[in-house]
Amino acid sequence: MIGGAMSEPTFATLVSRWYEQNARDLPWRAPGVGAWAILVSEVMLQQTPVVRVLPAFQAWLARWPTPAALAADTPAEAIRMWGRLGYPRRAVRLHGCAAAIVQRHGGAVPDRLDQLLALPGVGTYTARAVAAFAYGQRHPVVDTNVRRVVCRAIAGEPDAGPATRPADLVATEELLPAEPAAAALASAAFMELGAMLCTARSPRCPACPVQSVCAWRASGQAAPAGPTRRPQRYAGTDRQVRGLLLAVLREATGPVPHQRLDQVWTDGVQRARALAGLVADGLVEPVGEAEFRLVGDGPTAPALPTAG
Repeated sequence: MIGGAMSEPTFATLVSRWYEQNARDLPWRAPGVGAWAILVSEVMLQQTPVVRVLPAFQAWLARWPTPAALAADTPAEAIRMWGRLGYPRRAVRLHGCAAAIVQRHGGAVPDRLDQLLALPGVGTYTARAVAAFAYGQRHPVVDTNVRRVVCRAIAGEPDAGPATRPADLVATEELLPAEPAAAALASAAFMELGAMLCTARSPRCPACPVQSVCAWRASGQAAPAGPTRRPQRYAGTDRQVRGLLLAVLREATGPVPHQRLDQVWTDGVQRARALAGLVADGLVEPVGEAEFRLVGDGPTAPALPTAG
């Protein structure tokens, strides 16, 4: 304080104050929620809207409230429980992650960043999110929303680009308070601001808590230089065919004959490619020469005979 004047609140303070008054009431933000629940939520929220994650998250935690509970079940059941949430490899990765937590950490989600990063299927974003939101640590948690907020408000640019770079982590960390708990709160606040107000297509700048210090707003809110990214087409893609094949296998109580899978899509070449992709991704496994099932859904499958 100089001459009796109060110092201006920091960027993080402004956003955190807004967050404390406006944050959505989500189950993984409830007081006392555990690290396992936060880890599950972060994996489910990857490329998936909150509205779709909510029922899946609640059902998952009701069935597998701990890593040990999931690790004791099969990968096939994880895929079944994942349902139509999308990107089902995440279910298999969560199962593998749970098994590693049991084997390496006695069933407790680790609190050290290096140990989180060493878990299968846990990347830079997820590890930092768990460390910050579950354990109140000071780490930059950078997703698409956070990158957009920092890029606009601090750098004055309209778009942060398609992928997180090391510079994004540095720029975000510079905004975090020194105190770990305050930094963790700010990380959640940055994310919420990008999701609710500083959106890609229709930012609600008049309601933004940092509009007065936003470099992008001060510059006149220039439009992105490149084309705006559009949602990927789904109908007729291999993703759709994979989803149809998985739907049949999820509902089956045993191995599914190849002829049954042939009925889900008329294009044989695309269908075979989608099925091969499911096998390569560790979601589906062959049983003998003419049947398939979800991975781990029963006794170990016999090896396919070699040619010749």
